[in-house]
Amino acid sequence: MMRLSFAVLALGLLTACGAGGGSSTPDAPDSAIQAARYVPEGPPSVTLFTVVNNRSGSGAHSGLLISGSEQVLFDPAGSFRHPRLPERGDVHHGMNDRMVAFYIDYHARETYRVIEQKITVSPEVAELVMARAKARGAVPQAHCANSISGILNGVPGFESVGSTFFPNRLSDRFGKLPGVTTRVITDDDADDNHGVLLIDPVKVEPTLRIVQN
Repeated sequence: MMRLSFAVLALGLLTACGAGGGSSTPDAPDSAIQAARYVPEGPPSVTLFTVVNNRSGSGAHSGLLISGSEQVLFDPAGSFRHPRLPERGDVHHGMNDRMVAFYIDYHARETYRVIEQKITVSPEVAELVMARAKARGAVPQAHCANSISGILNGVPGFESVGSTFFPNRLSDRFGKLPGVTTRVITDDDADDNHGVLLIDPVKVEPTLRIVQN
């Protein structure tokens, strides 16, 4: 498990596309969002995360990382929270590379693996997807894949994604887009590891394993 140097962090249990039917976190003020804003290096991209149950093979959750003029995470109906990531309408701001790794580590454990699918896009497409994610608002329980497919629907280059409520189906369609790179990430952490507080003043590398590239 990746141990991070943060103050106090309480994590909820992961269930399929959230546990409470939309974000229970109050929208962060503009000042917090602006202060956390992270501008990534490299070309603009869109990355789909799919959390898959290792026992049943069923898709449990979908998240979308959008990298353009800033890097944000749209985590619809998700249980992921962090005090350094101001949230508004299921969009997490301040998603630097370390926080992206933490998001993956939060989901990957002995009973779940994470499929990461990334595609490079134009700056215009990245901004369109980001604007749609920010405008979507908090998402009800079990609508994670549906909300993401709705955001991508009609965006140039994503026409074949269509609409779906199923994370695995969304992942399959996304994976067929030209230029997508895919990684499957696993971790041996116990299934109940998210109920603990992660407090560690020393930076330690994560124990995530890439089993497919």
